[in-house]
Amino acid sequence: MSAALRVGVVGGGFMAAVHSRAARAAGAELVGIVASSPARSQQVAGELGIARGFDSLDDLLDSVDVVHVCTPNALHAPQALAVLEAGLPVVCEKPLATTVADADRLVQAASGLTATVPFVYRFHPLVRHARARIASGEAGRVLTIRGSYLQDWMLESTDDNWRVDAAAGGRSRAFADIGSHLIDLIEFVTGDRVARVASTARTFFGDRAQHSDITTEDAAAVVLETTGGAIGTLLVSQTAPGRKNALTIEIAGSSESIGFEQEHPETLWVGRRAGSLAVPRDADQLAPDAARLCTVPAGHPQGYQDAFNAFVADTYAAVGGAAPDGLPRFADGLRAVQLTDAVMDAAEMGAWVDVPGL
Repeated sequence: MSAALRVGVVGGGFMAAVHSRAARAAGAELVGIVASSPARSQQVAGELGIARGFDSLDDLLDSVDVVHVCTPNALHAPQALAVLEAGLPVVCEKPLATTVADADRLVQAASGLTATVPFVYRFHPLVRHARARIASGEAGRVLTIRGSYLQDWMLESTDDNWRVDAAAGGRSRAFADIGSHLIDLIEFVTGDRVARVASTARTFFGDRAQHSDITTEDAAAVVLETTGGAIGTLLVSQTAPGRKNALTIEIAGSSESIGFEQEHPETLWVGRRAGSLAVPRDADQLAPDAARLCTVPAGHPQGYQDAFNAFVADTYAAVGGAAPDGLPRFADGLRAVQLTDAVMDAAEMGAWVDVPGL
């Protein structure tokens, strides 16, 4: 782009820091931030090296070219809508909204504007290489899918967070928070869609340090079928001791299996009946769309922040008129909300639930 984008951030927590680093890496000018109060806005602006803390989102909108929404889940829909109604591009954290109706409203409002959701695991180079192998037919017909996303940050009853409160975080917690990443990655890599799900969910701690009568789930187990005929299982938990961000997918095709682990993103496992491979993150050995995401030479690890940086860079390129492949837009955010709703419905009903198509 001919001039640096002027970027504003809404929210003052961990994700605001991640977004601000990615915006800076993409060459943007961080002109303002809005947090939970004017005083907090000033404090976070200083901590993150952002030019100014604003009193409100309305005040911020006149000074920026694009806005990153990094607030608690229940605020995503009204804040992202305000940005879109101001005619500005927006990056909105997931879940895009806490209801399908609100997510759909945002998709309609985003028509003609760049509006993206940070499903950033798509931007690991070896995820793109896995996708390319399946798209080329090299892996054969997809037969089975195994996926999990395990964390331990909510392992004990003394662990607490705003996300446990359905009023702030929405109906689902574990699946909306991390399961959405997992199922987005599966659909992205396979090029297939989940057609129906059966599931069970558990809330292991109904009371935590600052919340009681908790209804959001600590873990969920899902069985799925895809439109292409594959079957699979997913396990999502925020109460798995020793697991920090263990996102794992394994796709078994009729010719080879492909396995990716987010905690070990420098190697892609390709399983064959004879002669399995460990493919390194080496641009010279990867598909073109994977190679372009290699920002440092092989042997120098890339990770989560690098993936986030690539997502934001592609978002800003789209604001400038480009059409980067694989950029997760609001339609993908709506899809994740639909899938989350289907998983929660299936758990409550004890029956298979069809997932709407997009």
